[in-house]
Amino acid sequence: MAYLEDVFKDSGVPTHTFVEPNEYTKIVVALRTKGRCLVVEGPSGIGKTTCVLKALENTGLSNTIQVLTPRKKKDISVIHDILTKNENVGTVIIDDFHLLTIGDKNSLSDLMKTIADEEREDIKLVLIGINRAGDSLINLAPDLNNRITTVKFEVNPDSKILELVEKGEEALQIEIKYKEQIVKRANGSFHIAQLLCKELCIIAKVLMTLDKKRELNTDINYVVDKIMSDLSRVFENKAREFAIGSRLRSSGRAPYFHLLYWLSLSKDWTIRMTDIYLQYPNNKASISQVADKGFLSKLINNSENIKSVIHYDEYSKVLTVEDPKFMFYLQNINWHDFVKRIGFSKINFDSKYDFALSFAGEVRSVVSELSMVLSEEYECSVFYDFNEQHKILGEDLTDYFEPIYSSEAEFIIVFLDKNYPKKLWTNFESDKFKKRFGEHAIIPIIFKGCEPTQFDKLANIGYYTFDPEKESKDQIRKIADLVVKKLDEKRREGITE
Repeated sequence: MAYLEDVFKDSGVPTHTFVEPNEYTKIVVALRTKGRCLVVEGPSGIGKTTCVLKALENTGLSNTIQVLTPRKKKDISVIHDILTKNENVGTVIIDDFHLLTIGDKNSLSDLMKTIADEEREDIKLVLIGINRAGDSLINLAPDLNNRITTVKFEVNPDSKILELVEKGEEALQIEIKYKEQIVKRANGSFHIAQLLCKELCIIAKVLMTLDKKRELNTDINYVVDKIMSDLSRVFENKAREFAIGSRLRSSGRAPYFHLLYWLSLSKDWTIRMTDIYLQYPNNKASISQVADKGFLSKLINNSENIKSVIHYDEYSKVLTVEDPKFMFYLQNINWHDFVKRIGFSKINFDSKYDFALSFAGEVRSVVSELSMVLSEEYECSVFYDFNEQHKILGEDLTDYFEPIYSSEAEFIIVFLDKNYPKKLWTNFESDKFKKRFGEHAIIPIIFKGCEPTQFDKLANIGYYTFDPEKESKDQIRKIADLVVKKLDEKRREGITE
């Protein structure tokens, strides 16, 4: 006789439904090796900690185990004690070690090297973390790599998830009609498979082992809807807070929203910024703006809500979902409805840049400030040459600039002062974007004293007059507000229901 909560467990170590992952044997060997510390990394909810605990139990090393986590303040002090006084402490598991400070990781690296070099038997460290968590240790101490065993957990194959479900069926005397759908919806997560099976049994009122075998034929979509209803109360605000960022910019490039969406598509619940830049070039400018300048880290670290479900490593540039239930939520929400609830005007972008700036060098200070306001405060994608100096090096400049001004920017903001007509490159740029006057894509910012006469082409084009004799800050903010409103209107006109 077995109770449902002991068969399909959504927390703790399973008894009836434990399945050895492919990495199990390697972990056993590492645990038995004298002086060998172990780093276990991989997506949340796929059984890393459970596997380690089972392996320790089966190797007879489970008598002197401490399981610690940086999520608990009291555990952090214990970890600090171990770093300084570490004789005869036995096996220490540090779960979620990726949350430790750089200083603590550095000290752990030194201790693990000492344990390996001295082949100590009185202490063994097992560090468990999210995908690529071990990279931060190796970056701090490259010579550590050959002194430890790193086990990288992959998303579990369907055969392993099916094995878990079948063990539960046997324990409860049930036959799940649509178990293949459960396997598919679990997406490689033991944790989610347990959750789905438990909810299915609750719906069917199977609370313990049945006297005789019974088929459960509840539609899995109904099970998922029930779970999603519960998860939405927990995770809707977390997802919304991350997607919006520090504040909603309906006309911006929505970099945080896109990162969240791409996480939902990732097989290992992890995305690397270098991969994102290559895969989504039209979003590269806005994503790099928040990832490389510290805004992404700041958003996560300043919010307990977000920090509980998402982690970002600034050194490896890796963004990861930490909670398997949150990942399940992301994989099953209606993204179209989510976008409408948040209030973004558009999330799919045809152009690489929202704005490209064309100007003579004499007004660079004004242009630089506008570029910063548009990109940092409004999260727009802006082509400003100084931001792309590393890309321009070694390039044929005519080939590089031509597509930007002729087609890759939604709008061209032209700063017309007395020097603009005299410059080689401004004449080149204007030649490339002149055909776009008919698209209403040119926004002139004309410096006072350079206003067009009735014979000039610009006489019939709406423009903003900039007065260099006045304080520039308010004028620049006014320009930013106007051009972003124009961008927002254009995007909303293009939205189709």
